Amino acid sequence: MPHPSDLFVHPRRWQWWRRWRRDPFVVQTVRSTAAATLSYVVALNLSAEPAPLTAPLTALLVVQVTLYSTLTTSMRRVTSVVVGVLIAIAFSALVGLTWWSLALVILASLVVGRFVRVEEFIPEVAISAMLVLGVTQVADRAWDRVLETLIGAVVGLLFNVVLVPPVWVDTAGDSIVDLARRMRRLLIDIGAGLADPHDRPEPARTSGGAASSASVERARARLHEARVLDNDVADVDGALRQAEDSLRLNPRVKEGLLHRIVLRTGLDTLEICAVVLRVLTRTLTDLSRERGGSVPFGRETAEALRETVRHIGDVLVCFAVLVTSHSSSGSERAEENLGNELGAARAARDRVAGLLRSEAGDDPGHWQLYGALLAEIDRILDELDPDHRGRRLMEELDRHTRAREERRRRVTALARRSRRTS
Repeated sequence: MPHPSDLFVHPRRWQWWRRWRRDPFVVQTVRSTAAATLSYVVALNLSAEPAPLTAPLTALLVVQVTLYSTLTTSMRRVTSVVVGVLIAIAFSALVGLTWWSLALVILASLVVGRFVRVEEFIPEVAISAMLVLGVTQVADRAWDRVLETLIGAVVGLLFNVVLVPPVWVDTAGDSIVDLARRMRRLLIDIGAGLADPHDRPEPARTSGGAASSASVERARARLHEARVLDNDVADVDGALRQAEDSLRLNPRVKEGLLHRIVLRTGLDTLEICAVVLRVLTRTLTDLSRERGGSVPFGRETAEALRETVRHIGDVLVCFAVLVTSHSSSGSERAEENLGNELGAARAARDRVAGLLRSEAGDDPGHWQLYGALLAEIDRILDELDPDHRGRRLMEELDRHTRAREERRRRVTALARRSRRTS
């Protein structure tokens, strides 16, 4: 007799299963394998080929993580194969297979593939033409290849229509929050360096030495970490594009446009903040280098600046949570936390501004860098302001509405024109 606890899934196993279900690689692997196998079984019954491998190959290529990507990919795949077959039939009627005819077929296929806009399937046009041109019975082999391609594309498309792929909004949201947390960790690291007692100016040692060079290297390391954020933004952008595609043509999703705009504008804001953060670390590196490796701030100024960047990091995380929140209660809590942290960050910024103004009076040679530092802080806080975000959302919604109305007018005009001609 099994133990009663064995009849239930262990919580850790359940968490493992949920994590794998949300992994795009796992989902894509299972779906592609099933669709390719099914297309091969269908092609065995419909095609004259003993081993119709073009059908599962097409299914592997067209079955994407989202329904929208599957539809667009299948159309480009079928178009590329049909164009390649037509080119091969035309050449086979004129010349045989020689080295120069093969070169002309490849050249013509690549050029025509460019014009028909099959994008990543441009080489497929040449491949289809060469495979068809290399057989003796060109017409039979050509249309068998077209049939197998159609079978693979239709099976892959129906597979995603019947078994609708998951919506990847949560995955993209987690990526956005993780990006904000990485930026927060960098800001905390910057603040820790400013508050380090070893980074205080020491007149007897600022002429050079290991301590000064070490401080400059730490500042450069933070600058390098800020530059690496560009790669992180690119990764999050890829996850967000996948989420946007999963919302298109998905019958389970309502208000997909609003979800796409909210996430896209949120990532755009974080990207701008990442750029400004890189400039901020550049300014701190220049200040450290010009002061012989020591942080060019007094103790009180350094503490105030550390408090400011810590609050900015908290604002970034609160902003990301607000952008990715799905429930109204979660959005309200996130907006309240964002407002509180934003107010604390601005109060700390005002304190830093007063302290830097007094330090600039004692050291007027660095007032430009002090001003640049404040301007960069102001830019980040302005980008994260809820009012600024509200204006950007309205602008994006208006732009999409105008684009939709323009497409509708074009379709209406085209329909009227066709009725007049008929």
